[in-house]
Amino acid sequence: MIVGAGLMGAASAWALARQGRPVVVLEQYTAGHDRGSSHGSARIVRRAYGDELYTRLTGQAFELWRELENVSQTPLLRMLGGLDFGPERHVPTVAEHLRTNGVPHEVLPAIEAERRWPGMRFSGDVIFHPEAGTVDSAAAVETMLAEAEKHGALVRRSTAVQAIRPGDGHADVVCADGSTLRGSTVVAAAGAWVSSLVGGLVDLPALRVTRQQVFHFPRLDPAAPPWPSVIHEEVRPIYHLAGGRDGGSEDDRKIAEHDGGVVAEAGTTGPVLDESRDRVVAYVREWLPGLDPTPRREATCLYTQTPSEDFLLDRAGSLVVCSPCSGHGAKFAPLIGELVASLVTGSGVGVPERFSLASHNSGRVGNVSF
Repeated sequence: MIVGAGLMGAASAWALARQGRPVVVLEQYTAGHDRGSSHGSARIVRRAYGDELYTRLTGQAFELWRELENVSQTPLLRMLGGLDFGPERHVPTVAEHLRTNGVPHEVLPAIEAERRWPGMRFSGDVIFHPEAGTVDSAAAVETMLAEAEKHGALVRRSTAVQAIRPGDGHADVVCADGSTLRGSTVVAAAGAWVSSLVGGLVDLPALRVTRQQVFHFPRLDPAAPPWPSVIHEEVRPIYHLAGGRDGGSEDDRKIAEHDGGVVAEAGTTGPVLDESRDRVVAYVREWLPGLDPTPRREATCLYTQTPSEDFLLDRAGSLVVCSPCSGHGAKFAPLIGELVASLVTGSGVGVPERFSLASHNSGRVGNVSF
């Protein structure tokens, strides 16, 4: 049984169902809701990381994204390449991780990057790698759930879960409508709701839920080729990418601070903060002269972060805790599903030790350079 049908819950359902496992997915909202962390048409996918483990895992995730596209005949990835730069981005380290993992890439001086991608400004060396772009998050959720249903999974929407009660070799799930469901294992993939559901059952690290602000800026030349996705770490980490459907007919640029949100409660959606908008507008004026500096659209989404920003993925008895996001987990979704399946079936093969509850609570994890 899986609680939560966002990216991670949907991926877990797909992984388990295609192994022939009985799967029931419980989702408190209807399809396409915007109250969590998995809505929207564009999230960055990339190979570049400041941490070798995640660079390696992105390769495994890409293989599964392609498999999902193939079996469903649904395009989900938009490969536009990726750019990384800035004094806090540790360009030589990122480049070395790409080299170690056999990922094609170039290191360019800022002036060459500006020539190649007019309308953007750069500082210092810039890494470009083609194995990057965006994934349609909302479409990915529905595609993975549909593929899981083809293999017999049952998806129950508008079914809120009030409590999980692990037992000896089973776990009960108490729903808001008063019903109780029993499964041999329950996967808590509930994003910002994980703490309230399982905080009293396992020793969770401190999970911080924040509401992030996202803005879409018009391109001055909508007919020009879209830019690669960008990770820029100067003072505040900034990311931007092609907006896809959320960017409207002109593919407005989606821009946000990686961790510029405010502490929030699960399920809250707004409002967008003036100070966040002002900072991002100032960024656009300084670094992106190819954009109109007045945002055309804005939205919010939730981050659920561990102190280190490492993923949290572990099993305790009949409960599997799946809280891998930390603001950078979307690109790994199908791989997270496979890792959840390995925990459910008892092998735990492939799950990095540093994702465990014990590692988080002992402080043995490091700080992830996203």
